[in-house]
Amino acid sequence: MRAARRDTPRTLPARLLTGLAALIGLVVVGALCPGAALAQSPAARSAGVPSAGAQAAGLHISDGRLLEGNGNDFVMRGVNHAHTWYPGETQSLADVKALGANSVRVVLSDGHRWSENGPADVAAVIEQCKANRLICVLEVHDTTGYGEDAAAGTLDHAADYWIGLKDVLAGQEDYVIVNIGNEPWGNTDPAGWTEPTVAAVKKLRAAGLQHTIMVDAPNWGQDWQGVMRANARSVYDADPTGNLIFSIHMYSVFDTAQEITDYLNAFVDAELPILIGEFGGPADQYGDPDEDTMMATAEQLGLGYLAWSWSGNTDPVLDLALDFDPSRLSGWGERIFHGVNGIAQTSEEATVYGGGAPDDTEAPTAPGTPSATAVTDTSVTLGWAAATDDTAVTGYDVVLVGDGAGTTVASSTTTTATVTGLTAATTYTFAVHARDAAGNRSARSATVEVTTDGGGTPGGACSVGYRVVGEWPGGFQGEIAVRNTGSAAIGPWTLAFAFADGQTVTNMWGGTATQDAGAVSVAPASYTATIPAGGTVTLGFTARKGDTNTAPAAFRLNGAVCATP
Repeated sequence: MRAARRDTPRTLPARLLTGLAALIGLVVVGALCPGAALAQSPAARSAGVPSAGAQAAGLHISDGRLLEGNGNDFVMRGVNHAHTWYPGETQSLADVKALGANSVRVVLSDGHRWSENGPADVAAVIEQCKANRLICVLEVHDTTGYGEDAAAGTLDHAADYWIGLKDVLAGQEDYVIVNIGNEPWGNTDPAGWTEPTVAAVKKLRAAGLQHTIMVDAPNWGQDWQGVMRANARSVYDADPTGNLIFSIHMYSVFDTAQEITDYLNAFVDAELPILIGEFGGPADQYGDPDEDTMMATAEQLGLGYLAWSWSGNTDPVLDLALDFDPSRLSGWGERIFHGVNGIAQTSEEATVYGGGAPDDTEAPTAPGTPSATAVTDTSVTLGWAAATDDTAVTGYDVVLVGDGAGTTVASSTTTTATVTGLTAATTYTFAVHARDAAGNRSARSATVEVTTDGGGTPGGACSVGYRVVGEWPGGFQGEIAVRNTGSAAIGPWTLAFAFADGQTVTNMWGGTATQDAGAVSVAPASYTATIPAGGTVTLGFTARKGDTNTAPAAFRLNGAVCATP
């Protein structure tokens, strides 16, 4: 895994968690008065400025909704991409489009903290978004955690950066949203967020920028003290065009359904536009974000979401794709792209690119019959002959066929893909669909049957006992006892196994688990790093599950297959 450059904290300091559940509900009475919002500020109306819906030449806000220039309701379904830290990863936009995204939030720098992304680079990013039929949210990341992080820049500096790009942004209102600054206030005096946010909005409008503006919340984007929620009306009214949308970032602060639904509904009830500009799902030491409720509520309310992030995180648990490889989606990536209320199910292309229009209704031809290579006990690589299309094939979906239906298990922009998380000594049936840019999907290819390796004969000096301690709807607690049956101590060690039914480890004690789809690798804690001869170490964990919870079929300790009593 490549080194990462993600510097934004994803969780709150422990000292601030006391009383958090109560504080997240903070709202000034009347600040979000239902029915009071219009797509235009009072100042603009009193000055005789036409409504945003009437004058908008591109993406704009009307009655609390993000609309395209033709009035079509546009709901973002996309991801974040760290362009400023990985400028060479130019294929990423095509890859996220091939997986079904209709938008992407692109990390840029105004030069305060990292190397500035200049006009030529930003122009190229916009053209890449347009070439891949994506709506492009451009954001300055240098503002992250201002007031608490001494290295952070100001919103005023970020506004000057956008004004300096005015010539590059001009005419791109149909395709580009300007996110002034990422998470532009930390946890120190977050009430200070409101005034500079208003000032930055006014500065951009005075300079002539007509794009929809996006503003992030304080408290590292999570607004756990309710400052953005309480002051949203005054910030919105500061924009003379009314084309402003709020962005809430949802991580471990939002770990209950009540917090998520209360926050989003407060804005919707007040007809104030909002989306989830970043969110995560994997648990951390501060909590377990409830991404299922985030995605379900966004779909129910018709709100956009942009998952963090495509690849390259300091903590790879947040990588949707491993090492920028779209054929190696993590468990988090599979959830976002192929899960319930995920991108593949809910994304609709912007009509400015022809999405939803009858222009291209012809599906690609079916791909060739897949063939299997590199078969192991937990994975297989598939290859197939390319499909053809009247415009262009943009991607392929590998499906696991069962009872006549197909469940997507991998996606690729090329004619190969690797499926991971399989069970040893098991027969699977795979097929492939092709997709074009308009979202047309081909007929299914012919199928191929693949039997995974048997996992080998127990040859290591180890045995592993696995049991479910307790279960509840959607989750369970498990225990793994690893015994050294040899005559010499083992350490350090790595334990590998695979879940077959989509189970996802959320927390572990006695070791640290990393997971890629169904494949799990466990490194020891300091106190379990050595297994003495004849000794046993016990690992405990909690995990998410669906209706089926099959035990792993095989375990390997330092690569050797262990006996399973």
